[in-house]
Amino acid sequence: MARSKRGGRQTREALVEQVDGGLAELLPDRDRPHAWTLLLDGAPQSHVDLADPAHLDFEYQRRLGHVADLTAPPGTPVHALHLGGGAFTLARYIAATRPRSTQQVVERDTALVGLVRRALPLDPQARVRVRGADAREGLAKVPDGWADLVIADVFSGARTPAHLTSVEFLDDVRRVLKPGGHYAANIADGPPLRHLRGQLATAAAVFPELALVADPAVLRGKRFGNAVLVASAHPLPLAELTRRSAGDPHPARVEHGRALADFSGGAAAVTDASAVASPAPPPSVFR
Repeated sequence: MARSKRGGRQTREALVEQVDGGLAELLPDRDRPHAWTLLLDGAPQSHVDLADPAHLDFEYQRRLGHVADLTAPPGTPVHALHLGGGAFTLARYIAATRPRSTQQVVERDTALVGLVRRALPLDPQARVRVRGADAREGLAKVPDGWADLVIADVFSGARTPAHLTSVEFLDDVRRVLKPGGHYAANIADGPPLRHLRGQLATAAAVFPELALVADPAVLRGKRFGNAVLVASAHPLPLAELTRRSAGDPHPARVEHGRALADFSGGAAAVTDASAVASPAPPPSVFR
């Protein structure tokens, strides 16, 4: 990582590099001396603190971290599959909070993977395998019933690709999950929340248990933002997920059951034949 000395102190400098998905920037966090934010074409993707990988800075990543925490008893190793790599924030988090976990990361942008490996190296003791492939192609190669947790956080040009929004995609997610496993997806949408409602209907066609974690303003359609969809074949730890989400620095609401069904508003499930990419965020989101 480039550094310069100013007034006798070392100052970290941004690292900018062209990758397959656009212009990648690694920006130093001025408040945390070992932390960095990854941006792609100006859109924040990941935040990593190399000295404290259990620190989750982004709101949606904290919510995904809650799902990871509740997937198994504290400290118990898990098998986790990450669709979308970024800077491997959640893989680092699980390696730190659940030592001896076995993890796979599927990331198609191999140039980005190379940048992150060089600039923000993974702990050599972490059992994290990174595979350069499209998320759906990588998912297809995972054995049946392998994963305790599948996390989907895939964006191309700040949009989730269409082929990762369908019933067929989620059928394959359910195939690789253990019977009590959890699926968690980062979904970005804004008013009128058509994409989010469609994703809820799609998940309901595959999984019997669902929850949605988001800022109340996002759920009310007041602004563009992230929502975390959680799904399982078995009952979810709703009480604890609600407690943790409400206690975050930016509190979130957990919707489930009838309220969640009402929120989806009769939207139709998405299939491969009807799938479209998630909406692009308005320019003001990243200002």
